[in-house]
Amino acid sequence: MKRPQDCTTMADIRAEIDRLDEALVAMFAERTAYIDRAAAIKEKVGLPARIDDRVEQVVANVRRHAAAHGLPPDKLEKLWRKLIDWSIEREEDHLRKG
Repeated sequence: MKRPQDCTTMADIRAEIDRLDEALVAMFAERTAYIDRAAAIKEKVGLPARIDDRVEQVVANVRRHAAAHGLPPDKLEKLWRKLIDWSIEREEDHLRKG
C-alpha cells in the first residue's frame, strides 16, 4: 500500500485504486448482507422496504461523514441515494418472494 503522495507513476496510482475498489466491493458485500437481514426482519414484523425517515437519517449521516473527510456532501448524497434505492429494490424483491 502506497500513500497518494508516494505514488510516482500511473501504474502506482492504478494499483492503489484497484486495491481500494476491491476493498469497497467487499464492504458493499458486507453491507448487502445487512440489507438482506433487514428484509427478513421487516417481512417478519410487517414493515415496508422503504422507510423514509430512515432514508433521510442515512443521507444525513453520509453528508456529515463526507464533510468530515473533505468531500462534497451534495455529490456524495447523490451517489448514496442511488445505493439506498438499490438496497430498497433488493429488499422489495425479497419481500415479494416471501
